[in-house]
Formats: sequence, C-alpha cells, structure tokens
Amino acid sequence: MERDVLGEGYEVVTLPLGALPAGAGPGGDNVAHLVRHRADKAVNGAVLYVHGFTDYFFQKHVAEHFAALGYDFYAVDLRAYGRSLQPGQLPNFVTDLGYHFEEMDAAARVIRDEHGHRRLTVMGHSTGGLIAIMWAHERRDDNVLDALVLNSPWVDLAENWFLRTVGTWAVDLLGRVSPTAVVQKGLESPYGLSLHRDNNGEWEFNTDWKPTAGFPVRAGWLRTIRRNQARLHRGLDVRVPVLLLRSSHSLLKTKDWSPEAMRADTVLDVAHMAKWASKIGPQVTVVAIEGGMHDLFLSTPAVRERALADIDSWLAGLHQRDRIVE
Repeated sequence: MERDVLGEGYEVVTLPLGALPAGAGPGGDNVAHLVRHRADKAVNGAVLYVHGFTDYFFQKHVAEHFAALGYDFYAVDLRAYGRSLQPGQLPNFVTDLGYHFEEMDAAARVIRDEHGHRRLTVMGHSTGGLIAIMWAHERRDDNVLDALVLNSPWVDLAENWFLRTVGTWAVDLLGRVSPTAVVQKGLESPYGLSLHRDNNGEWEFNTDWKPTAGFPVRAGWLRTIRRNQARLHRGLDVRVPVLLLRSSHSLLKTKDWSPEAMRADTVLDVAHMAKWASKIGPQVTVVAIEGGMHDLFLSTPAVRERALADIDSWLAGLHQRDRIVE
C-alpha cells in the first residue's frame, strides 16, 4: 500500500476492476481504491466504509475514532468516485448497482484474505448504504460479513407519490433507451452548502471529487437505484445484525441554506428509513439522532459524537454476545 492523500497514517491500494459492457459504466479504465488507517492493535477486526453519491472518503475523524477502539479502518472509493475517478469518465455513473459488488468483493478479499481479519463490519452512507444492503443480501451465504451499520441509507425517493410512481416509470423507460440522459443537474438542497468550510460547514475536501452542487444525476443510474429500492421494499434477507441510524427529522424542498439545514436531513426523508428498515432483514435496530444532518458523521460535534457512541455501544454488544456464544 502507498501513502494516501489524507497524509500520515493513511495508506491506499488500487483495486483493478473488470471492464463493463459499453455504455453501462463511466467509460475508460475502471478501478477502485481502498484506503486504510490502522489501529495500534486491531482486536475488534475491521470496519469498511462505503461512501454515498457525489462523495468519497475524507472523514479522518471517523477512521481515527474506530482505530482508537481497536478496529483497522478501511474505506473504498468506488469506481468513478473520488480517488477512482479517471480523466474522461462520467462521474459516479453505472447502470446497475450490482457492478459495485466487484469493488465490495475486492475490498473484502484484501481485508480478510490478505490482511487476515476475522471480523468485518461494513458501514454504508446514503447510496453507499443501499449498495451495502444489496451486497449483504447477495452475499448472505458467503460468511463475509459480520455486521452492517447504515448512516442515513437511501431506501426510497424523497418525492411525492406521483414522482415515486409515475416518475419512476418514466425514468425506467428513459434509463433504458438513453441511460446517460441528465434528469437532474445536481443536488437540489442546501446540503452541499452545509459541509465545506468555505461555505457554512467545518470540513475540508476535494471539490473536484465532491462538488458542493453535486454531480449530474443520469437516467440509467437513477433507474438502477429505483429498481434496487423496489427489491428492498419487497423484502430482503440480510442475515447479520443491522444498525440503521437516521436523523430525527427531515427538512426537504428547500433550496436556500439556513441554520436549520445544519440540524436536519435535507436530502432524504427519514420517515422512509423508518418505514423500510424491517424489510432489510430480521435483525434491524433503528436509532434516530436528534439534530443530525444527512451524513450523521458530518453533523455538529455533539451530534456526531452521539451517533458514534451509539455505534460503539451496539458493536460492543455484538462482541459480547459473540464471546458468550463462543
């Protein structure tokens, strides 16, 4: 592994990926990148973080939190995201979320087979949460995963009934005949303006990889999102324990920034997360975080500390249970 852009204590390795069918992905050479921040003693195994849409891994405070608790921390930048975005590629674009299982599988092989970890917890945010759910369902017989933590997962479209139904049918057709057609130019919420320190936030990140206005949403990508959400709504069989964290409330349909945007999910409807949680599998715990933003880990200090503490307590309970079983 080589030194990562995050600096001292962070390593990265390139994961070569197979070619996708013409028009099904971002184009060019597809690679992923796996970042690692090591614990002094990885007594609790490994955590693998999966980012959301218009996103990549930069949250050093999260890596350092879990490393301090005895987890080797990993994060994957999926193909055409962040470190993995190649010149000339369509950012963040695939026509099938299942293509991302290749990145998940490759990361898990490195963590388990090459680095020797016996326990793996996957942690997915937003779109990364949906990808992690679907991957965990598809790999449910492979014993590759021990626990799943979801940070505001994208389990439904944050729109009215008409757009969730008729709009979805239209996107399904457009995504089939013209997958790269742009259906939304970027992020239509004040969320991006709530993050970067040059705006109203406290975070420093590469705005070429994570523009505050977001990347264009393309029909083929939204089509596979909606199809996977529909599969989730019919019920999945994720067999490992799942912790779903969400904000206490949403603030939707506002494009202008306000202080209230720093205390709510301005991207997704948290009621959807509560509604569909039970469809993930038989062992799902849902926790609402008062005053949380869409990415709970980027919320104000007290809020993100609460979210991390709830994860710590939940994981500690799993470890204790496993020790009793053993």
